[in-house]
Amino acid sequence: MADLFDTAPQADPPSGTGNRPLADRIRPSRLSEVIGQAKVLGPDGPLGSMLASGSLSSLILWGPPGVGKTTIARLLADETDLAFVQISAIFTGVPDLRKVFDAARLRRSQGRGTLLFVDEIHRFNKAQQDSFLPHMEDGTILLVGATTENPSFELNAAVMSRAQVIVLDRLSPADLELLAQRAERELGRALPLTGPAREVLLDMADGDGRAALNLIEQVAAWKVDGRIDPDTLAQRLMKRAPKYDKSGEEHYNLISALHKSVRGSDPDAALYWLARMLEGGEDPRYLARRITRMAIEDIGLADPAAARHCLDAWALYERLGSPEGELALGQAVIYLALAPKSNAGYAAYKNARAEARRTGSLMPPAHILNAPTKMMKDQGYGAGYAYDHDAEDAFSGQNYFPDGLKRPVLYVPVERGFERELKRRLDWFVSQRLKRGG
Repeated sequence: MADLFDTAPQADPPSGTGNRPLADRIRPSRLSEVIGQAKVLGPDGPLGSMLASGSLSSLILWGPPGVGKTTIARLLADETDLAFVQISAIFTGVPDLRKVFDAARLRRSQGRGTLLFVDEIHRFNKAQQDSFLPHMEDGTILLVGATTENPSFELNAAVMSRAQVIVLDRLSPADLELLAQRAERELGRALPLTGPAREVLLDMADGDGRAALNLIEQVAAWKVDGRIDPDTLAQRLMKRAPKYDKSGEEHYNLISALHKSVRGSDPDAALYWLARMLEGGEDPRYLARRITRMAIEDIGLADPAAARHCLDAWALYERLGSPEGELALGQAVIYLALAPKSNAGYAAYKNARAEARRTGSLMPPAHILNAPTKMMKDQGYGAGYAYDHDAEDAFSGQNYFPDGLKRPVLYVPVERGFERELKRRLDWFVSQRLKRGG
């Protein structure tokens, strides 16, 4: 993981270190040197408080790539005089875990504890995660897991109950600038960049300290005269791909942001989140389906054309494909964001389902039942049914709910868009039903 540093002067590296990666050469030796995580490492932060009280517990370090998870775990072991053992969930199987636990048990019998750092811990299956529990409980290991995925989605409840989740933040532009200054002192020279190009370089890292150091190392190796401008820099370097996992938490975070931006009538924000998902490689068909869902959930009958507009955009995408067809999805998002909003139809549907579960055994009233046999006619099926087309204004006002059921109010239209007209109609039917005793 990335190692993040303060700007304290450093001694010249010993001979023979020139071929070591820059990130390794400037690895911090104290927790106070870590950049960007003051809220958890400071005196009032959770880790700072644990260390001050001498009561470090098992931890899950949750954060994006390149924020110092490995470094923090290693330095925690140093601070508490624990043996540091690192494994990766990608390459470690059950036999390997047994060897790790046996070594930790032997180490404990000799009077020294073990901090077991598990990188990508979310990749372990349930059985593998369960294997940690007895060793956590008897003190054989102090577990520090690292994950880029939401622990509440990926980790067992038993592991979560025995470890404190520490949330690490992606690095801000100011954090990355401190990291760049630290790297320049290690290199012994400033980067050959103009001020705007320096900003572009750090922006390319996208909050990832390791990515920033890799980019800095590339730039520092260039043989150039003068300073490089942003255009030249962009030609020489590839921008880091946006963090996006179509099956992970980022997927759900971004679709939630898109949906809520549409609901909040903000077309600019909605287009931004749509673009973020498309840039991350999201399937446009998934987006077409979710956009159509927004139309029926948040706009509904306030603009009945909204759902049709989404279906047309979906069909246009299928005809045109990417990237041209994605424009149709973008236009649908704009339309939805600016359409009048109503969830009255959605709420009415949920209310109806709840009422149906509550009273699902009641029969319809006899007067609206068909009577195809003589026996059914004798039992009163269809008796007294009023044919609405024969009534005044084609409205009989009869009751269509089960006999004895107090009439519920399920659909409450809003005073927006086309639903304003539907409300006017509904109010008229309610008034006529009262007049006609229905």
